[in-house]
Amino acid sequence: MADTVFTPDVVAQIMRHMNDDHADDNVLIVRGLGGQPDTTTAARMSGMDADGMDFVATVDGAEVPVRIPFAERLTERRQVRGEAARMYHEACAVLGVTPRA
Repeated sequence: MADTVFTPDVVAQIMRHMNDDHADDNVLIVRGLGGQPDTTTAARMSGMDADGMDFVATVDGAEVPVRIPFAERLTERRQVRGEAARMYHEACAVLGVTPRA
């Protein structure tokens, strides 16, 4: 079934925002929720659909694909912000990092 919620242009806008404004958050998310080790030095969002976000993490110098599922299937674009924030806060809790205010 085609993803009718997140068209390619919407995904591109969300990826640009996450990669430009939240690069450090991406690293925390893939470390905490994607099972990647402390040796992860970078992570960029590479895609998404209604069920989760895809990242490419740099681990020990190699690129590794990482999929982080959403807590529930999203039906509207406005839900992405809440899911990204949830992922960030959960990753901080897993890693013992104090989230920013």
